[in-house]
Amino acid sequence: MRRFLLDGTVLEEGDERFQDLLTDAYRGRVRPLCLCCQPPVPMYVANIGDQLVIKRMPLSGGKHDPACPSYEQPYELSGLGPLVGGAIKFDPAAGTASLTLDFSLSKRGAVARSNGSAASADSGRNETKKLSLRGLLHFLWHESGLTEWTSHWTGKRHWWQVYQHLSEAARLMEVRGQVLADRLLIPEPFRAGDRAAIEQRRAQKLTGLFQAAAGSKKLMVLVGEIKEFAGVRNGRQVVIKHMPGFRLYLEEPAWRSLQRRFETELMLWQSTETSHLMAIMTIGGTPAGIATVNEIALMAVTEHWLPIESAYEQLLVGRLGRLRSKSVKGLRFDLPRIHPLANAILPEARPLPCALYIVPPDAGDDFQAALGEMIDARPDLGSWIWRVTEGDMPPLPA
Repeated sequence: MRRFLLDGTVLEEGDERFQDLLTDAYRGRVRPLCLCCQPPVPMYVANIGDQLVIKRMPLSGGKHDPACPSYEQPYELSGLGPLVGGAIKFDPAAGTASLTLDFSLSKRGAVARSNGSAASADSGRNETKKLSLRGLLHFLWHESGLTEWTSHWTGKRHWWQVYQHLSEAARLMEVRGQVLADRLLIPEPFRAGDRAAIEQRRAQKLTGLFQAAAGSKKLMVLVGEIKEFAGVRNGRQVVIKHMPGFRLYLEEPAWRSLQRRFETELMLWQSTETSHLMAIMTIGGTPAGIATVNEIALMAVTEHWLPIESAYEQLLVGRLGRLRSKSVKGLRFDLPRIHPLANAILPEARPLPCALYIVPPDAGDDFQAALGEMIDARPDLGSWIWRVTEGDMPPLPA
């Protein structure tokens, strides 16, 4: 049971006065302090679907005790490490993360294109220190807690929860001084009885996209689940779940590029009936009311909305999903695929929290050397390695 200091009072989550003090803290914008370690770690109170919960602030998970539910894996074990302090800067006073993006939120007649990372997925270059479109999607997933899983949650994570947690995370991110949530559209969970109200709210948010303007035009970021890429004359219609009747136009060259760049994600999506395909895109509009895709990136996720980038990760995440203990999925962000990362962390493993690594069949000497350095640099973590060329997945740590 977690313990907090709430406005001078030490309480556990199950205490009788906890909800009352939590309500007061939310109204007074008081930061709860997590007492998992010393000094205590500041957190904040969020309203998720009319329920008040205490959440960690951006990039603060490493300050918590490894046994604390708010703890998160060391940044250097994932693609987040190279971005912290550069593309992503945390403001402790405001409790927000300032983002420097590698894509534009305005348009001067550019052609739509797919966007995976700042550097080619197959290259070793990562010099921009800016957040790509895919990197932003990974950061939203990371800060939403959607990389965490335990079998206790089976059947309890649906689009409603994904929508709520992504929306809350976006409210704590800023781009050029503007709250990201103001430029981000995430489809509300669709209910036929509320269709008119949902469409009115969406239209109000997208109003600026369809207004004629001299010079550059405003773009929005859309994060949603792909339903289908429907064939139309000279391109594709991008159909997003929970947005019936709303269509986005993707030009044919961009569609061909998307198929090449995200071939693996598309195949993972098509390989099982239960997987989901997430898209993040910048979208614009014409005065005639046509919504268009400017840039787009894809991410495959499992039935539990856990990101995967290969069939090997799919197998690992599937096995982790049956554990009652917590697991945390690692994300690549803008790290090229030739670099290793901790594909998952088991924070409750004993005697030490354990990092899980997959060595793919095409891993070269540089990959192996970098993996050895990562493991040696964290003696506080156990390590589990699946070398795919050596056979089936080994047993998971205890």
